[in-house]
Amino acid sequence: MPSISTKGRKMPESPIRKLVPYAEKAKKKGIDVIHLNIGQPDILPPPNVLKKVNNFNIEKIEYSHSAGMFEYRNGISKYYKGINLNIQPKDIIVTTGGSEALIFTLNSILDPGDELIIPEPYYANYNGFSELSSIKIKPIISKIENNFKLPKIKDFEKIISKKTKAILICNPNNPTGYLYNKDEIKSLAKIVKKHNIFLIADEVYREFTYNNKKHYSILNEKEIYENTIVIDSTSKRYSMCGARVGCIVSKNNNFIQTCLKFAQARLSPPTFGQLAGIEALKTSGNYFNKVINEYENRRNTLVNELNKINGVVCPNPEGAFYCIAKLPINNSDDFCKWLLNSFEYKSQTLMMAPASGFYSSKNLGKNEVRIAYVLEEKKIIQACKILKKGLEKYKSV
Repeated sequence: MPSISTKGRKMPESPIRKLVPYAEKAKKKGIDVIHLNIGQPDILPPPNVLKKVNNFNIEKIEYSHSAGMFEYRNGISKYYKGINLNIQPKDIIVTTGGSEALIFTLNSILDPGDELIIPEPYYANYNGFSELSSIKIKPIISKIENNFKLPKIKDFEKIISKKTKAILICNPNNPTGYLYNKDEIKSLAKIVKKHNIFLIADEVYREFTYNNKKHYSILNEKEIYENTIVIDSTSKRYSMCGARVGCIVSKNNNFIQTCLKFAQARLSPPTFGQLAGIEALKTSGNYFNKVINEYENRRNTLVNELNKINGVVCPNPEGAFYCIAKLPINNSDDFCKWLLNSFEYKSQTLMMAPASGFYSSKNLGKNEVRIAYVLEEKKIIQACKILKKGLEKYKSV
């Protein structure tokens, strides 16, 4: 039998999706599976976007410019100017989702064997993207006990080496929901300037902040423009995950031109996604006000209900629509499988994402799960009731 590549063997499974076969078996048995594992919002895209998608009036489906349609890049530029960030169309590469933006970025600034520092827990696919690019992640631990705040700068200094080329953060954070504040961003700006490395910020959840907190973009730090790379996407902002359109934003022209070569190799980003994205940029602010209010209510309900369960600890996230919860168990992988294989409460069960897949340090996150609060409050309350019953039974098995 032909062999599989070493890279292919090392490619990690997604903790968000690896339990899908178990969920499918449960559904075949007639069990209703409540999905808390994936950030697929149940909130509809803006009405103007749905209208546009259902009434595309085009005669040809052509390649766009490899960097993306100018009309779309110009629209993104105006969006950034609307939040007081001076971004021009030439500073933007449109990509097939934020995932491709990260893949282009890592391959443009790191060589095989180079190192990328990421506070953990972090978005699980960063592991996959790093394996794909043959680079090494150097994790730096943030802890649930202090709500996953940014580790101290001296801890970053300890692990920076000659092979370190970048620091990557997700702000607001997936999977923890932590929102990095202005002081934390400024401290990161100082360290990347000192060591002349890149600061990459995955800001796809920028709009989703709570408790009257405001997002502070790394693009505000003008003294590190040459060191700064932002990853963005339409997926979460407009509930358009399937459109698969994201972008890279940077004032570093050499970096942008390097990314463009990767963009040319894959020809062009999705035409239909870009057309939908152009329309999405016309969305009124009222849409976001309602959506953010809805997510904040869901967050409040979830955190309150989780912390009522004996032995469960869940910090209060200030952004995105995820949280990490610590459970009174030893192995969340086994527990999450057991919920789908062997447990149901009133013909329902849960699918959650084991948090160990959001760490690269061994033995961390073993008793944690990531939960996405992308369901209406009624379902969130029911899910917490199922989790409580499940934990009680699991301990007695």
